[in-house]
Amino acid sequence: MDIKEIQNLIKFVARSGAAEVNLETEDFKINIKTDAAYKSENPVPQVYSMPQMAQALMPQQAAPQAAAPAPAGGDAPAAPAAEDDDSKYIAIKSPMIGTFYRRPSPDKELFVNVGDDISSGSVVCIIEAMKLFNEIESEVSGKIVKILVDDQTPVEYDQPLFLVDPS
Repeated sequence: MDIKEIQNLIKFVARSGAAEVNLETEDFKINIKTDAAYKSENPVPQVYSMPQMAQALMPQQAAPQAAAPAPAGGDAPAAPAAEDDDSKYIAIKSPMIGTFYRRPSPDKELFVNVGDDISSGSVVCIIEAMKLFNEIESEVSGKIVKILVDDQTPVEYDQPLFLVDPS
């Protein structure tokens, strides 16, 4: 079983709602526990809602920024044009829940910056999930237009991480 198959198994278990899955063959043994399993083992409640709070606050912060350029320019159509521009971009989304990292290690360079050209299969970030560091590859080619997540912050499944201009 290679790393991609293990990652897909982890994603499947996370989506299924199962508390724990054990898989054993002649070659290997895998035990996957989800948050539900840990909550049943540990009567002390653990806070997992912080990423959701941070995610809920982000749109509120983004709204004033979008509204601010319209009064400054005195041009009301500027805000709708910006929304139309965002619709032509493709989002690279998180394939799992975990912690988002923009660089392979603290002393290394960032994987990508705004304005960088990427191709399909380029590593754009790492997401740490269950003590595994998963390289996230782009499925599209283009130019990074916007980075939507801060380094070393929690991300949710299917949360947009980057906006890419495919043209």
